Amino acid sequence: MAVFVALGAFLMTLVGGWAAHRVTDRRHLVLGLAGGLMLGVVGLDLLPEALEAAGPPVFGVPQALLLFVGGFLAAHLVERLLAVRSASHGAKEPATAPVPGGTPGAGPTGPGGRPRVPQIGLTAAAAMVGHSLMDGIAIGAAFQVGEAMGLTVALAVVAHDFADGFNTYTLTSAYGNTRKKALAMLFADACAPVVGAASTLLFTIPVEALGAYLGFFGGALLYLAAAEILPEAHHTHPARSTLLCTVGGVAFIWLVVGLGQ
Repeated sequence: MAVFVALGAFLMTLVGGWAAHRVTDRRHLVLGLAGGLMLGVVGLDLLPEALEAAGPPVFGVPQALLLFVGGFLAAHLVERLLAVRSASHGAKEPATAPVPGGTPGAGPTGPGGRPRVPQIGLTAAAAMVGHSLMDGIAIGAAFQVGEAMGLTVALAVVAHDFADGFNTYTLTSAYGNTRKKALAMLFADACAPVVGAASTLLFTIPVEALGAYLGFFGGALLYLAAAEILPEAHHTHPARSTLLCTVGGVAFIWLVVGLGQ
């Protein structure tokens, strides 16, 4: 039953990626919506679950929050290391040069002329795949508790997997990767919940470990939304419509979380 339900997450992820792929002529709106979806997922979904599931406080601070900060700092460190590595190789493309095969309008530089490193997009998308795998495991574990619990968790997962697919495609392509790579990461993200749900037929994951992962991943995702996606969305198009897309993304996740209760 869990694997069958996870197929809904597979389809919804592909729908989200397709939506991101079809609106590349309004890239600033795509990025604004993606930033809002990511912010909503972190603040309204991942962090509350992490606080509930993670282990006891460490030196007076909830373990999930420590890992949340650690994830944020880890994402910042990875981005800086990759950017320094790219600069040390002496990239000679002009700041406005297009990326062959990349998303229309996407170049190798981001806000403030910072280099856009394709590996960052792939790393972020890989983290999304890992998150989707954990979503599938959560579905399977919930069904082990009971069918009603499983269906409730599955509803929330399937609904927000649209955002996962949307963000996976956007994160990959926004950093100058080819559409072929973006589609490959999207397909991997779509398959991940099914694999995760199937894995629970063989083993279960400790609740505390799941909470720790959600906290760490939430911090990394927040960094990408706040430091990369949203600044890029408003860099060349500081329009009211972009801001409305961001707010709409947060509101959508709020609705999904509310329906999943």
